[in-house]
Amino acid sequence: MSSVLGERLAAALAAEYAAIFAYGRLGVLLDKAGKELARTVQEGHRVRRDALLVQLAALKVDPPAAQAGYAMPFPVTDKPSALKLAAYIEDRVAATWRAALAPAEGEVRKQVLAAYTDAAVRGAHWRRLAGLTPVTVTYPGRPA
Repeated sequence: MSSVLGERLAAALAAEYAAIFAYGRLGVLLDKAGKELARTVQEGHRVRRDALLVQLAALKVDPPAAQAGYAMPFPVTDKPSALKLAAYIEDRVAATWRAALAPAEGEVRKQVLAAYTDAAVRGAHWRRLAGLTPVTVTYPGRPA
């Protein structure tokens, strides 16, 4: 396993931490169905976080620590901004998983691809709910 892969998986872990925090922040601004979806998605990020912690330990890579708080990329004060934040977060998560694809091989590559795909699909879903266009993007996480 390459050190590059370990670094990129550690970056994915940091993105998962940030996503967990952001969903806690944005979920309270959504309607009942949105809150339920945000809780479900947040739990999915927790599962990925836990799996990454185990994987990094097996690779003997020191995992980054979660921060006590995370700065929001823009003011999040209402439902539209909460939906926009959810889409933004999933795009950032997708970017970290996308970066981990190149050095990954075998079973690890399958896991990375699944995480990347999940984030891309969630991002499209949140963009649709937020009324953002385009709803889907080519190669999510690719620098613009």
